[in-house]
Amino acid sequence: MVTEFKNEEVLDFTQPEVREKMVAALEKVAAEFGTEYDLIIGGKRVKGESHFVSINPSNKDQVIGRVAKATRAQAEEAMNTAQAAFKTWKKVAPKERARVLFKTAALLRRHRYEFNALLSYEAGKNWGEADADLAETIDLIDFYGREMVRLSEEQPLTRVEGEDNELTYIPLGVGIVVPPWNFPMAIMAGMTTAALVAGNTVILKPATPTPVLAAKFVELLEEAGLPAGVVNFLPGSGAEIGDYLVDHPNTRFVSFTGSKEVGIRINERAAKVHDGQKWLKRVVLEMGGKDSIIVDKDIDIKSAVPVIAMSAFGFSGQKCSICSRVIVHQDIYEEFMTELVAFTEKLTVGPAHQQGVSLGPVIDENSYHNILKYIEIGKGEGELLCGGGAAEGNGFFIKPTIFGNVHRDARISQEEIFGPVLTVIKANDFDDALDIANDTEFGLTGGVYSKNRENLLKAREDFHVGNLYFNRKITGALVGAQPFGGFNMSGTDSKAGGRDYLLLFTQAKVVVEQF
Repeated sequence: MVTEFKNEEVLDFTQPEVREKMVAALEKVAAEFGTEYDLIIGGKRVKGESHFVSINPSNKDQVIGRVAKATRAQAEEAMNTAQAAFKTWKKVAPKERARVLFKTAALLRRHRYEFNALLSYEAGKNWGEADADLAETIDLIDFYGREMVRLSEEQPLTRVEGEDNELTYIPLGVGIVVPPWNFPMAIMAGMTTAALVAGNTVILKPATPTPVLAAKFVELLEEAGLPAGVVNFLPGSGAEIGDYLVDHPNTRFVSFTGSKEVGIRINERAAKVHDGQKWLKRVVLEMGGKDSIIVDKDIDIKSAVPVIAMSAFGFSGQKCSICSRVIVHQDIYEEFMTELVAFTEKLTVGPAHQQGVSLGPVIDENSYHNILKYIEIGKGEGELLCGGGAAEGNGFFIKPTIFGNVHRDARISQEEIFGPVLTVIKANDFDDALDIANDTEFGLTGGVYSKNRENLLKAREDFHVGNLYFNRKITGALVGAQPFGGFNMSGTDSKAGGRDYLLLFTQAKVVVEQF
C-alpha cells in the first residue's frame, strides 16, 4: 500500500554536516563542467549538428555544459519514437507507472546535494532557493505517483440495476512538454512526470538556459526504469523545432510554462487542425504574473517587512509568483517604506554558489539588459528609493530595486519585469488597494497583510487570483496543500500539485455492460 503523501523537508544549512555536504557537491559538480550532452531519442544518445552552451550566470566565463541542439528531422524522429512507445506504455498498469515515479523520487533524495549544486551553478539559485526547488521536485513526483494510484481505483458512479458501469481515466497520447528555466527542476520534472504517469509519452524540450539540469533528470528517469521512448530529450530552438512540434498532427497535447507572449502563440497554433489530425489538441498553460501584496493600515510593520521583501526579491525576482507590486494604505505609507528600504539595503548580491548570498544573478544576458531597461523606465515613473542598477561581479548581477509613489497605470506597475524590481503604490483605503490589485491582465498570486477580518473577507471574495495568501509570503506554494495556477493571462489555472492536475493529461472513458 502506498503511504500517505508528506511534503519533503528542506535542508538546514546552518548545520555543519549539511554545509559540508553542499560544499563537497559543489566541488563534484564543478569537476564535470564542459561535458557534452546528446539528444536522447528512444533511449539512444543522438548527436546534434550544433550545441547550446550553458553558462554559469554567476560567472560568465564558466561553461556548465554543451547540449546538442535538435534539427527538424530529429524532431520528427522523436515524434515517431514517442508514438511507437505510447502503444505499449499506455497499457502498463497505472500502479507500475507510479512505481517509476516513486523510484525517481528516491533517487533524487540520494543525489539531492548534487542537484542543488547544479541548480546553484546553472540556474543561479542560492542554497536555500535551490533546495526549495529540489524539495518541491520530490513532492511533485511523489504526489503525482499517488494521484495516479488513486485515479486507477474504482471511481464512484450511480449504480443502475442490471448494469455494470465503469469509468476509467486513459492517457491522451504524445505530449510536448516545454518547461521554464526559473524552476528548472520542480516545474520541468512535475510537468514531465505528470504526463508520463498518466500513460502518455513525452517530447521534453527544455529551457535554453538550463538544459543540463533537464538532461541529468532524464538520466535519472532511465535509472528508475522508465522504458526507452517514453520521455525523449529534445533541446532545440523554438523556430527550428518548437513550432513544428506544436503544429504536428500527431501532437495530442502541449504543456507549457513561460511567458505570456509565448503561451498565447502556442495556444493560437495548437488551435489549428492540420491534415491528418484526429483531435483537438489540449493545451495546458502557466504564464506570467504581476502579483501584488496589499498592506492594510493595522499591521505590525516590522514583522511584515522581511516577509514582503523576500516575497519580492527571492531568486532575484525571477518567479511568476513573486511580489512585484506592494500596495500600501496611505496612513502607514511613510513608516512602511522606511522599514522596507532599510531591510532591502541589507540584502547581499553575489555568486549563487557562495553560502549566505541573498540574491544571486539573473539568468542570462537578455534578462539582464531587459531588467536594466525597466529600471531606467522606472526612474521616470517613480521615486527610486534603493538599488537602481547593476551590481559588481563577473555575472548578471542586479541590485534589489524599489520604486515608490508609482502610479497604478505606470509601465512598471503593469508589465512583468521578472527581476529584482519592486513597485510600491499608495492606496487611499482598502477598497482602493483591492481595485489597484485587480487592475492588471494577470491573476496568478496575491497577498494581504491585515488584521481586519472584514477586509480579509472582502479580499477572499474579490481579489481575483488563483492563489491568495493572507499575512504570509506569496511564494512557495506547497504541493498538495496549495495547488498552484492562475487566472486571466496567467494561464489556464492548471493547479499543479493538486488533485485536478492529472486529469489534464487523461480522458475519461465509460463502459456500460447490461446483464
